[in-house]
Amino acid sequence: MAGSAPKSSGSALLAGLAGFVVFETLAFFLLRFLTSGLGEADQYQPDNTIVSNWVKTMVFVLLHLTLVIVAVLVLSNRLPRHYRGQVMGWFYLSLLMSFVLLIPLFG
Repeated sequence: MAGSAPKSSGSALLAGLAGFVVFETLAFFLLRFLTSGLGEADQYQPDNTIVSNWVKTMVFVLLHLTLVIVAVLVLSNRLPRHYRGQVMGWFYLSLLMSFVLLIPLFG
């Protein structure tokens, strides 16, 4: 069939998962370092405002989104056609991870 793409093997999915975990881990630590000067260190101050923490959140999310889009563009050009079907799945999961990673960023 011309319209159906072959499914990736189990080992290809495990390699994709390993690459995803490594990418997200490196991206988190890089972005945490880059945004370390933003926001309030003590979240429970009496005069704490949300503005500085909001700036840190938005910078983190925008930089993470930029890293993810660049990674998708590079991978979609470099991967063989057989494995390209995985890229969009990992992309959507990475978009969700941008918000999940905010928890340890402020934790």
